[in-house]
Amino acid sequence: MSFVKHAASPRAASWEAAGLEWLRAADGAPVVDVESIDGSDLVLQRLSAASPSSADAEDFGRALAATHTAGATAYGVGPDTWDGDGYQGPADDLLSLPLASYDSWGAMYAELRVAPLADRAGLSSAAAPLLTRLRDGEFDESCAAPARLHGDLWAGNVLWTPDGAVLIDPAAHGGHPESDLAALALFGAPHLERILAAYNEVAPLHDGWRDRVPLMQLHLVLLHAVLFGGGYVEQSRQILRRYA
Repeated sequence: MSFVKHAASPRAASWEAAGLEWLRAADGAPVVDVESIDGSDLVLQRLSAASPSSADAEDFGRALAATHTAGATAYGVGPDTWDGDGYQGPADDLLSLPLASYDSWGAMYAELRVAPLADRAGLSSAAAPLLTRLRDGEFDESCAAPARLHGDLWAGNVLWTPDGAVLIDPAAHGGHPESDLAALALFGAPHLERILAAYNEVAPLHDGWRDRVPLMQLHLVLLHAVLFGGGYVEQSRQILRRYA
């Protein structure tokens, strides 16, 4: 059986498919199969839901580490087959995901993730000190090489099946591996500590990674501030103050 997902446009459908195939090529965490694309419609493998066990969580942590370590050609690039910017956010309110090639994570995160969304959220002044720190490379030592990221790895984009975790709905790009892990914590993935411990066995996390969790969540929190306003604006402001 199949599941038909209606994307915002044919290009948005192709973006999602390209991300899924790029993640699949890492031979790490399983991703949903793309059976075909028909205009704006993605025909995807239909998955059965199941409650994850701690063993499933550990398997996922190790597999996600393998996905990340497959790498990317640079920070900020999209899947190998993709040209131009990508997309982020829900299908009914889709925003551009800027993509470009950077040698350093901090510069990429500042220019492509934090600055554009902070400006749209009315937080440019609050973001200025952190943007300077990012551009100056203060956090770059925590990331040795670009990771192959899912890019929107909140708990709802990990489907738990009888065979374990399957990734869906990526905004795939090259970035900091801690970004995906922080996204899992943003809205609470099941067995999160088991996922993190198993991940750390395969790809040891850099010292101080827990102190950087809010920094790594900032992109998605700012995205929510732009899309939904409300408390996400204040949450973004608090993160920006923390790293000012």
